[in-house]
Amino acid sequence: MEGVAGDDGLAALSDEELAAQASREGSDGIAFTALMDRFRDRVWRVCWRLMGSRHDAEDAAQEVFVRLFFERGKFAGRSRYSTWLHGVAIRTCLGMRRSRSRRRRREVPGSASGEDGQDRIETQADDRAGQSDAVDAADAAHKLLEGLDEEDRALVLMKFAENHDYEALAEMFDSTPGALRMRISRIREKLAGKG
Repeated sequence: MEGVAGDDGLAALSDEELAAQASREGSDGIAFTALMDRFRDRVWRVCWRLMGSRHDAEDAAQEVFVRLFFERGKFAGRSRYSTWLHGVAIRTCLGMRRSRSRRRRREVPGSASGEDGQDRIETQADDRAGQSDAVDAADAAHKLLEGLDEEDRALVLMKFAENHDYEALAEMFDSTPGALRMRISRIREKLAGKG
């Protein structure tokens, strides 16, 4: 295949070069596979932070990569590929959380049985294994964050847990750095009032 780096050459390509190559490939392209391998752990981590359980994070990460496959030609190169990818992950997770929330509201109150209830119990049991002060602090932080709306929660996690700067966040959240600084400031005030 002309113009396509071999397997050995893929590792030397930047994320943006690899994404450009993936956009020109067919469905079985090696560049897209290399991108998946390169970003699998980061996407899963973002999904886990935003979704809150292993099962939901796995579903979300899979959906992110499906979307990336079908939208692989949409990366315009205005930002780093990782920033664009995190934006896709955020939108995917927020959409899935909203859908899950709507579904729960339609369910009959008191019917905690089923997959969702089991997942929550498993997650809590996983989280409690080997409990320590750090786990207690993480639980307290998680409870504070759960009180935020979905997008504010995602913004806080991407800023403080994933350490993105305001320029990258502006790309991910389709906003401006100044607007996001103000929003983070208001969120901090809100959280300080709860703590």
